[in-house]
Order: sequence, then C-alpha cells, then structure tokens
Amino acid sequence: MKLRSTALVKGFRQSAPYVNAHRGKTMVIMLGGEVFTDPNFDNIINDIALLHSLGVRIVLVYGARPQINDNLYNNHCESHYHKGIRVTNESALNLAMQAAGRLQLALTARLSMSLNNTPMQGTQLNVVSGNFIIAQPLGVDDGVDYCHSGKVRRIDSEAINRMLDMGSIVVVGPIASSVTGESFNLMYEDVATQTAIRLKAYKLIGFCSEQGILAEDGRVIPELFPTCAEKLLQQIQDKQDTESGYTSGTYRFLRGALTACRAGVPRCHLVSYKEDGALLQELFSFDGIGTQVVMASAEQTRNAEIHDIGGILDLIQPLEEQGILVRRSREQLEQEINKFTIIEKDRLIIGCAALYPYIDDKMAEMACVAIHPDYRDGDRGVMLLNHMRQKAKTMGISKLFVLTTHSLHWFREQGFEEVGVESLPMEKRGLYNYQRKSKILVLKV
Repeated sequence: MKLRSTALVKGFRQSAPYVNAHRGKTMVIMLGGEVFTDPNFDNIINDIALLHSLGVRIVLVYGARPQINDNLYNNHCESHYHKGIRVTNESALNLAMQAAGRLQLALTARLSMSLNNTPMQGTQLNVVSGNFIIAQPLGVDDGVDYCHSGKVRRIDSEAINRMLDMGSIVVVGPIASSVTGESFNLMYEDVATQTAIRLKAYKLIGFCSEQGILAEDGRVIPELFPTCAEKLLQQIQDKQDTESGYTSGTYRFLRGALTACRAGVPRCHLVSYKEDGALLQELFSFDGIGTQVVMASAEQTRNAEIHDIGGILDLIQPLEEQGILVRRSREQLEQEINKFTIIEKDRLIIGCAALYPYIDDKMAEMACVAIHPDYRDGDRGVMLLNHMRQKAKTMGISKLFVLTTHSLHWFREQGFEEVGVESLPMEKRGLYNYQRKSKILVLKV
C-alpha cells in the first residue's frame, strides 16, 4: 500500500504543471471511425470528459470511413477512391450521411453519460454540434469527378469559440453543407486540421492503432520535426501501394500535423486508441507515451533568466538537503542567475549548471550540476557539459574544473582528471572547504 501511495503522489505531482498549463487551452481531438469500434472507446471518452472537467476547451472531430464502407457494402453501393479521397456520388452520399449521423448520435449519447459511475458522477456535460463548417466541392482532378466529396471552405470559429466559452464540448463531423445548400463528404482529418488552425488551437490530437509513430526497431519516436515528418510520409507511400499509403491513419495524421504545425499549432500528438489512458499519459507526464510533431523541440538548453529561479530551487534543494550540492539562497541565485544554464522541457526545468570563470587563470568552475531524477537515464548531463565547454571557449577559458563528493566516476567518464587543491585558481583555493573533502577534477576545453 505504501508503494502504491508513493506512486500515486509522484504521479499527481508530476501532472500538476501540465494541469495548469492545459487549463483554458483549446485542443482539437480527432476520432477516426475505427476508434468507435475498439473496446477501449469508452475509456477514451471518459478521459476526454476528464480533460473537459480540468478546464480544457475541447473540439471533437470524428470520422466515419469504416462505417461508411460497411454501409456501402451492405447496400451494394460501389464507391472508389482517387488519391486517397472517396468519390462520393449521390447514392454514396446518402449512405455516408446515414453512417455519420449514427456516429454523431452515438458520440453525443456516450459523452452525455460518460461521467456516470465515475468520481465525477452528477456533473453536467454539454455537447453541441451545428453548421460550423461550410464546404465546397473538390471538383475534377485528372479527369475524375469527385461528385459530392468536398473540402473546407470556411469555419465559423466565432460560433465555436462561443460554445467553448459556455463550457460545452463541440462535436464536428465529416458531412458539411455548402453555401448553395448541398451536402458534401469531407475528410475528417482535413476538417480537424483546418479547425485547429482557425481556432489557433493549443494542440491537435490524433489516434492510431500503435503507440505512436514507430521507428524501424519498433520503438516509438517521441518527437518529430516537419522535415522528418515529410520523409516519413514519403516512406509510408513507398512501402505500400499508393491507395493504402494515402488512406493509412498514420499518413493522414502526419499530413494534417504538418499543415497544422506550419500554420501555427504548437504541438500535434498521436497516441494509441488501444492503450487505456494513453491520452492522459501523453498530456500529463514528462515524457508522454506517443509521438508529437512540433516546429520547435519541447526540450531546450538555454541561459537562465530571473523568472527561472523558482524552478532551479525546486531542482537543487533536494540535492542540497542530501549534502550533494552546496546550499544556495534565493538571493545568491538572483545575483548569479546569469551564470546558470538550464534544460527546460514543457516549461519545467529538468537540468541546470553554473559556470564561474576565473579569467586571469584561464579556468572556469562548472558547479551546481543537477538533473531531475526522472531524466537521469538520458544524456542531459553531457548536454550541459557540452554547453559549458562552448561557453568557456568563447571566454578564452582553457580548463574546466569541478568539485564533487558524489559524481567522481561520471566526470571521469567525460574525460575529467583528478588533481590536487594546488591546481585550483588562487582565489578558489582560498575558499576550498577541507571538511567537505570534495574531489577536484579538471578537463581541458
């Protein structure tokens, strides 16, 4: 019981910064038709309701491709694809509307009762849908008339925002009308992408059968930049025949995520619809569980600023209490903040180090090195060291030195050599604490 309680407390504390960061933000969530038939669907809906209860503004965009295919098959109606887009004739449109309408009713019903038998039972959750999307026909491409297949012409973002301001979840489907009153079948991923762009959404979130986008060795790729995402798009098409490449869930997500990121949506996430709690793990844990497409990395190394002092103190105080680091007051940190470098991830400081130069001796001390416990298995310490070496070079420093009581072997692995007190700069030599008996190590820059 004690171990379980400790894990619960740790998880709750870890999620707290993300609860605050996500509150009041708009997220567009894509639910493909395949998600509705998976045994984990109810859990996903419950997690979406939980997000809403935490103050996240949610727009759900659902697709119905499998359901439309089944409806067409059961009614002996043929419909083919061109470049991954369904050619929707009059008969196919009617059946597509039936399938999409049933899903919307099912989704609304499920959301309406999603809080029953949960700790939030009795909470009212409002779900709204409407004519938020104005469509236009795709027209003719390579001699193929798409008929009633369309694309987004306009999105009534003001109306959607009004509904979100009122605390509602907005549901948008793949069927939309044009200004002439005709109905069109749209690709739900395009609807979701354009909705995220027009709403200036904080996140676009999609689901797939895997944990995210997988590398060749089967591991999840945690972060992708647009150039890498483009290469993956091409690989998906090259590995499969053209039509299956166009219609795969990963392909459709990547295509939408690229467009969204380049239009200003900061992060686009892809998680598994088969894994219970994947959505929550992705949004409320340090490393997430899926893949995110980003224009800028969620993790960066930069010079510390005065507003970083609170985060640095949170990081170093446990190490000070253990006697691993020398104590520093907030006032001292304020005075020395320009000497600090930090590693920041999602606004959380997960690593820091300070550089104290002794210019006359062409030496500098690397001090107050700390990495968050959840990130010590990575190369963050090496990242900080490399950053410090570059910083030292620009100052004309030729040697870095450290004083350590616990990390002797790690510094040796990085090329540091142990020396005596006499090797320290004269100014630092007079401050050496003989009771602490720190080991002194030096590295040539």
